[in-house]
Amino acid sequence: MTVQLSSQPSQPHAPAAFADGPRLLADIGGTNARFALEVAPGQVDYVAVLPCSGYATLADALRAYLASPAVAAANLPAIRHAGVAIANPVDGDRVRMTNHHWEFSIEAMRTECGFDTLLVVNDFAALACALPHLAANQKVQVGGGSPVAHTPLGLLGAGTGLGVSGLVPNGGGWTALNSEGGHVTFSPANQQEVAILQYAWREYEHVSAERLMSGSGIELVFRALADAAGQPDARLDAPEIARRALAGECALCDATVEAFCGMLGTVAGNLAITLGAQGGIYIGGGIVPRLGERFVRSSFRARFEHKGRFVDYLARVPTYVITAEYPAFLGVSAMLAERLAAVRAA
Repeated sequence: MTVQLSSQPSQPHAPAAFADGPRLLADIGGTNARFALEVAPGQVDYVAVLPCSGYATLADALRAYLASPAVAAANLPAIRHAGVAIANPVDGDRVRMTNHHWEFSIEAMRTECGFDTLLVVNDFAALACALPHLAANQKVQVGGGSPVAHTPLGLLGAGTGLGVSGLVPNGGGWTALNSEGGHVTFSPANQQEVAILQYAWREYEHVSAERLMSGSGIELVFRALADAAGQPDARLDAPEIARRALAGECALCDATVEAFCGMLGTVAGNLAITLGAQGGIYIGGGIVPRLGERFVRSSFRARFEHKGRFVDYLARVPTYVITAEYPAFLGVSAMLAERLAAVRAA
């Protein structure tokens, strides 16, 4: 699938439009809601990013997007089919977000918005479905290893939370895993991480991987390291920690980023072994791609391989950072197309 991403309609010679009109695609995180219209197979236009905090409900954000000047001016046919990837478990009709206050019934929102089809899926399951479609220039390999064909792929990504998923070969296709692996119990791998965990226990009875490998987790790691350094009142938000670390302005900020990358390497290695992900581990989310070269030269890859008797096994597994700007649209488009094909074949 070839995807063109822009806020304007594509140029002539684009694929023929869908017979039943454009399809709405959405990628909903705890902080931002990303919307687009797939106007023809593989042709995604009118991309917009709205802050979740600006809208009382997901339906409000969705309607605001469809009423936006660029979409309204296009005078497109009515939207009949929509696919939404959301940072949350999706089990049944009722969805209640873990990292935001939005809560809704899928069927009620479908009716409210006038859709024939409303597919709502876990965001990392959708992102996992995008992995086979990523072009070479939409990912960067970190470390060595080569993918083995027809073997599972693993996926994790830190942002507002820590998403985890994977793809398992299934005949001629793939099955995406609806995982909530970000909520597994955090396991420290060295004395510094033991100290970070002990600090985190002051605030949380259960410290999951997500508590430390997320935006708020970076802030928690910073506070823990600052406390150990005799600066118990030090406070910075995650973007400022990352900025100072990348600019070389703050040794404590750099130590925080390094600790984050190392811990993520351990979690990624655990996922590779658990899934047998010899096809590779992919890193998405909003944090790691912004770290750029700092992530590449971090302890991530060394920690990924640091598994005792399984070091040689993991040395052969490649790890990639996803650099595509809106990769979840690829996955939710494929899942929506599959749903519509199944309905038509029934």
